[in-house]
Amino acid sequence: MPDAARLRDSTQIVLPRETLDAVEPSLSDEFTVTVVPEGDRQCRVIGSPVEIKAASEYLARRGVSMR
Repeated sequence: MPDAARLRDSTQIVLPRETLDAVEPSLSDEFTVTVVPEGDRQCRVIGSPVEIKAASEYLARRGVSMR
């Protein structure tokens, strides 16, 4: 059985809301992901492992730091 934490890490990205505000429209247009706000400070980008990997690379190329 897969490790739940590893599976969760491969299907979501958690970012500060202000970081995502600048790239969300292009991120949603470019990839099949769902953006879910979590309060006022964070958002969760959720998608398949393939989409999350591609979205992570896309964000990294635009200078977004992944924690």
